[in-house]
Amino acid sequence: AELSRHGRWSCGGATQLLACTDGWIAVSLARPDDIELLPAWLGTHDLVAGTCGRAGAELVALGGELGIPCARLGEVTAERPAFAATRLAAGPPRPIAGAVVVDLSSLWAGPLCGHLLTIAGARTIKVESTRRPDGGRTGPAGMYDLLHTGQASVALDFSDPSDRRRLAALLATADVVIEASRPRALAQLGVDAAAVASSGRTVWVSITGYGRDAPGASRVAFGDDAAVAGGLVAVDAVGGPVFCADAIADPLSGLVAAAATLDALRSGGGWLVDVSMSGVAAWCARRRRAPAPVSTAWAGPVGAPRARPIIGTAPALGADNRTVFRDLDIP
Repeated sequence: AELSRHGRWSCGGATQLLACTDGWIAVSLARPDDIELLPAWLGTHDLVAGTCGRAGAELVALGGELGIPCARLGEVTAERPAFAATRLAAGPPRPIAGAVVVDLSSLWAGPLCGHLLTIAGARTIKVESTRRPDGGRTGPAGMYDLLHTGQASVALDFSDPSDRRRLAALLATADVVIEASRPRALAQLGVDAAAVASSGRTVWVSITGYGRDAPGASRVAFGDDAAVAGGLVAVDAVGGPVFCADAIADPLSGLVAAAATLDALRSGGGWLVDVSMSGVAAWCARRRRAPAPVSTAWAGPVGAPRARPIIGTAPALGADNRTVFRDLDIP
C-alpha cells in the first residue's frame, strides 16, 4: 500500500505526536494491548485529553513501565552511538557467501537485515513461534514476500522443551543470529546471547529500541516512536515536529545492522552487535543537520522513490522444518 505523510500522525496511522508542557512525545498504539492500557497510563481512553497539560518526561517514564511504546522528542542524543560492536572471542574471518543466518526477528528492521544478508549470499533461516508468528505476515503480502523470498521458514513452539532444544541447536550452528527481543525475553527461553557469541563462530545481532543495557533495555519501541526519540523528524510550516517518513528508524536500523554484521564477519571471531533504533535515528538526524560539502551538494530535481520488484513468494510458516533439521543434523 502506498503511504504518505500525515503530519503529526504517522504514515501508518498508529503513532501520534502530542504536545506536553516540556516538549513533544510520540505514542504508538499499534497493538490492542496498548489501547487497553490507556486508562492505567492516563486515567482515560482519550489520548489527547490524558496527555494535555502534563510533562512528557513523566508520561514516558510511566508509559515505559507499562510497556507502551512512547518517547520524548530528541531524548536520545547523537553522542550515543548508533550501535556497539563487542568482540567476545577470537576467530578467523568468514565470508558471507554460504554463511548460516538464523533470524529470530520480526516486522521490519531485523528482517531487512536478514534480507540484505540473503542477497549477499547467506543461507537465511527464519525462525518463528508457532503461537506468535511474525506480525509482518498479517501486513501487506508484498512487503513480507520482498523481505523473505529465498529464505527457509522454521516454526517452533517455544513452550515445548523439545523445540527449545532445537532452537539451541540452531543457534549453535549459526554464523549470524539476528534478533529484536528485549534481553529478558531471550533469558526466558534459556538463550544467552553473549554465551553464543563467545563460541568464536557467531555474530549475534541484537536490534532494540534503546539498546541492550539499562536504563532503556526494558523499553518497547517501534520505528516511528524510536525515530522521534532520536530527533529524526521534519518540521511543519509553523515550526512544530511532524513525522518525516514511515517508521523510518526500522529500515535505517536494518541497514546499519547488515553493514555491522558484514564488518564483524570480515574481522572474524564472535561478536555481539547491539543496534539501538533510537541511536541510529539520532545519528542520522545529526548527519541530516550537518552542512553538506560543496562537492556533494545537489540542487537538481530528485526523482520519486521506486519500489523494488517482488521476485518470489515467502515460504509458509514452518514449511522448511524437516529440511533444515535434516541438513543441519538436528534431531
